[in-house]
Parts: sequence; C-alpha cells; structure tokens
Amino acid sequence: MFLGNAWTELFRNIPLLVQVFLWYYVLPELIPPLKQVSSFVLMVLALGFFTSARVAEQVKAGIQALPKGQRYAGLAMGLTLPQTYRYVLLPMALRIVIPPLTSESMNIVKNSSVAFAISIAELTMFARQAGEETSRNIEIYLAVTALYFLSAFIISRVALFIERRLQVPGMIGGAR
Repeated sequence: MFLGNAWTELFRNIPLLVQVFLWYYVLPELIPPLKQVSSFVLMVLALGFFTSARVAEQVKAGIQALPKGQRYAGLAMGLTLPQTYRYVLLPMALRIVIPPLTSESMNIVKNSSVAFAISIAELTMFARQAGEETSRNIEIYLAVTALYFLSAFIISRVALFIERRLQVPGMIGGAR
C-alpha cells in the first residue's frame, strides 16, 4: 500500500516536462547503462511512468466507488481477497473507469508533444521544421492540430464503443 501511494504521489505530482528532462539528462548520468538507451525509449518511459500513476489513481477511485457490500459478498462466498478483486470488484470498477481512461488515452497522445523538448521528431517538432522550410506556419500548425484532434477523436470513439459493450444495467452509464 505504501509503495503504491508513493509511486502515484511521485509520478503524478512531478510535471511531465520535468520528468522528461530527468529521464533524458539526469538519470543517464546517474545510471550509466541508460546512456545506451535511445531518446525515444526514454521518452516512452517518462510518459509511461507519468501515465501509470494517473491510471492507478483512476482505478483506485473506481474501486472505491463500488459499494463495500460487494467486497464483503465476495469474501462471504469463500473467495480470497485477490479472487474477490479479480472476479467481483475489478470487472465492475473497470466499467466505471472507462471514461477517465479514455481521457487518459487521449492525454498520452497529446502529452507526446513534449517529446520535442528532447529533440524527438513528433508532430510539433515536424510542424516547426516544416514551417521554417516552407514559411507556411499557419497551414502546417492547423494540419498538426487536425491530426491531434483526429487521434483523440478516434480514441474517444473506440472507447465509447467499448463502454457501450461493457455496460451493466443499473450501474453508471448503464441502461439507457
């Protein structure tokens, strides 16, 4: 419990850009084998750890949103605590947290734009370079904005489909 809380507090409360700089500039100096790791992998690690803390907090909130009686019912049926979580609590909690996880999925796409800070080619950096070469900054940034919107829109539609397929009547989002 302490380790999980420490993880979420550490990675959730340090801004993403600071974490990217730590992973790219500081940690390779402290841990020499990381100097051999590509900047892309370091960026994925920074985004992954940052997002993992946020997702953990959302799943925790989903579990806490369930009535305590569900946990007690699972235990009363003879399930162990891990079995109660696996078969009773988590399936219901995951249905509750699909909307916040959808937002988090869109945030991963949008947060990847900070990769330009460590010179990883991504949409924002591409737009800046293309704007310098073509002098058509407005059109290029509009296209990049449209690509970010399209990515987030596709993620939201896929998540809405999943949410509708997993609805439980009587629960949040169910029985429309």
